[in-house]
Amino acid sequence: MQYHLNGFNPGDPDIHPPAFQWRDGSGALPDTVDVLIAGCGPAGLCLAAQLAAVPEIRTMIVEPKLGPMEKGQADGISVRSMEMFQAFGFAEKVKRESVRINESTFWTPKSDNPDHIYRAGRVQDVEDGMSEMPHVLINQARVQELFLDIMRNAPTRLEPDYGFKLVDVKVDPAVEDYPATITLERTGTDREGQRETVRARYVAGCDGARSNVRRSIGGALHGDAARQAWGVMDVLAVTDFPDYRMKALIQSGNGGTMLILPREGGYLVRHYVELESLGDEERAADRGLTIDDIIARAQQIIAPYSFDVKDVVWWSIYEIGHRLTDKFDDVPEDEVATRNPCVMLAGDACHTHSPKAGQGMNVSMGDTFNLGWKLISVLTGRADPSLLHSYTRERWAAAKGLVEFDHQWSRVVGTRLEDDTEEDLPRFAREFIKNLHYTSGLTIQYEPSALIGEATHQALACGFDIGMRFHSAPVIRLADAKPMQLGHTVEADARWRVFAFAGAGDAGQGGGAINALCTFLENAPDSPVRRHAREAEDIDAVIDVRAVFQQSFRHLDYGAMPFMLRPHKGRFGLCDYEKVFCADLKCGDDIFEMRGINRERGCIVIVRPDQHVANILPLDAHSQLAEFFTGFLLAA
Repeated sequence: MQYHLNGFNPGDPDIHPPAFQWRDGSGALPDTVDVLIAGCGPAGLCLAAQLAAVPEIRTMIVEPKLGPMEKGQADGISVRSMEMFQAFGFAEKVKRESVRINESTFWTPKSDNPDHIYRAGRVQDVEDGMSEMPHVLINQARVQELFLDIMRNAPTRLEPDYGFKLVDVKVDPAVEDYPATITLERTGTDREGQRETVRARYVAGCDGARSNVRRSIGGALHGDAARQAWGVMDVLAVTDFPDYRMKALIQSGNGGTMLILPREGGYLVRHYVELESLGDEERAADRGLTIDDIIARAQQIIAPYSFDVKDVVWWSIYEIGHRLTDKFDDVPEDEVATRNPCVMLAGDACHTHSPKAGQGMNVSMGDTFNLGWKLISVLTGRADPSLLHSYTRERWAAAKGLVEFDHQWSRVVGTRLEDDTEEDLPRFAREFIKNLHYTSGLTIQYEPSALIGEATHQALACGFDIGMRFHSAPVIRLADAKPMQLGHTVEADARWRVFAFAGAGDAGQGGGAINALCTFLENAPDSPVRRHAREAEDIDAVIDVRAVFQQSFRHLDYGAMPFMLRPHKGRFGLCDYEKVFCADLKCGDDIFEMRGINRERGCIVIVRPDQHVANILPLDAHSQLAEFFTGFLLAA
C-alpha cells in the first residue's frame, strides 16, 4: 500500500486523516443526505465502505437493530468475493481468520446397508489456476465488522445509525435536488415508534427480503418455493465422522440431506439439515420445529457415526424460495429514456434463494460493489446520472442467473437416490463439480454497453474475457523487484485502470508502442487521462495507467520509462514508483503466456473500478481509447 504522499503520517496507515465532519455528533438526523442506505447487511456495508472514502459525499446508513450483528446467517466467501476483499484491503485478514475449504466430499448410503453412509467421492474445491484467492468460510458478522472498520477509519468516519427502520420512500421525479423523501421510525426503547424524515439524492434499499424500499417503489419478488423446511445450526460438537473439517454433502437413505461446513476457529461447524416437506400453503414456522428437531435429524442422517452436540451457538429454520424482482431501480421501463434512477435495490431486497450454494452474501456484495463506483462517479460530477441505468441492466441479469442456478441446484441436492442411475459419482457430486466456476463467482459476464466494449480485439488477450472479472496473474514490480499479483493494484477507489502490455522487444524506449501510448496520454488534447482529471488533481486521479513488459526486471531500465509511468504526484511532487511491471520469469509464471496476450503486438486492457474487464484494444488505438472513456465520463 502507498501512503506518506503528502507528508509523513505516523501510526496505522489504514486510518485516514479525518475530513470535515458534516454531522455534529448529537444524534440528530440531518435534513438532507446524498445517499441513504437502508440496511447494515453485507450489501449495505459494502456500499457504505466505498462511499465513506469520499469526503464530499454525505452518506447515511440506517439499521433497525440496535447494534451490529454478532453471529449467524451467511458464512461462505467465494474466491470472487475474496478478490473484492483484496481491493478493500482486508483479504489477508480474512485468510488468517477464516477456514479454507480445500476439499469437498460426498456421502451416500451403503448399498448393502442403506441406513449407513459412506464416502462416495471427493473433489478439490477450487481448481488450480482459477484464482489466486481461496474459498473460505467465516461468520457474516465478522465480514460486516471489517466493512465497519473501513467506514470508521475513512476520512468521513462513517458510523451506522442503529435503531432506525426505513418505513417508506417517496420520490418526486420533478424535484432535481433531493427528490427522495424517506420516513424513518425509531426502534429503540426510549423513543420507539417516533417518526422522522430525511431527504436524499439517492436511496439504496439493502433492507432484506421484506424490503420496505422495494415496496415503496412498487416492486415485488416473483418466483416459487420448494416447499421444503431446512434447519441450519452452528454448533460445537463431538463426533467420529471422519470429514468433519471438510465441506461434506451427505445424502442418507431415509433421513434426508445434510451439508456440513467447518467454520473459523478450528472447532465451530455449521450444518444445513433437510427437515420436512411443506404443504402448498404451509410455512416452516407452522410446524413448530425446534433445535432439537434439527439435531435429531442430523444424528439420523450421519449414522452410523455419532454426533453429540455440546453447545448451540446459533440456529434457524427456513424454507427455500427462489424469487427475483422485475427491476433493481425505481424507473419504469417506459420512462428509462427520460428519467434517471433515484432508488436502487440490492441483495435480498431484489433476489432471494437458498443458502446451500453459498451465493447469497457474495452476490449481494457484488451488487453494491457494482453500484458504489457508479454513485461516486455521478455524485462527484465525473459521470452523468444516466450512468445509474447500467446498474439494473448488469446486476438483474446476474441475479437472474443465480436464481435459476439455485433453483436447479436445490432440486439436485434433494434428489432421491433411487432417481440417480449413474454408476460413478452420485448426481449431486457430478453437478457440484460441473458448477465449480459458477459457485466460485467467476462466471458473471456483463454484456456490451458504454461500459463494456465489443469483443473486436479479444484475441489480443484471450485470457482476459471482456465483461468478466480481471483474472490476476503474478508479475514483478520493476522499481523494487517485488513479486506480486497484478490484479492487486486494482483497489476499491472508484478509479479505472489501463494496463498496457508491451509487445516483443518493447522496453519503453522512444519509438516503441508503449512510449507512443504514454506520450499520447500525457500530452494529447484528447487524452482521456488529461480530459477527465481536474487541474489540481494527480494525473492518475481518474484513470490509473500501468505497463507490463515481457523482459526480466534485470533487463529493463526504470529510469528510461516514459513520464506517464513515473508520474510525480501530491503536494511535494513525489515519484510514484509502482506503475511498471514485468513478467515473473524467475518463477516461470509468465503473465503473457498465462493470459494469452499477443506477444508480438501487445495490447491495452481496460479494467473497471469493480475489477471487470471493460475493453481490449491494440496499443496504437489511441483514438478508440479516448472514445471509450468519453462514452460515460464527463470532461473535467
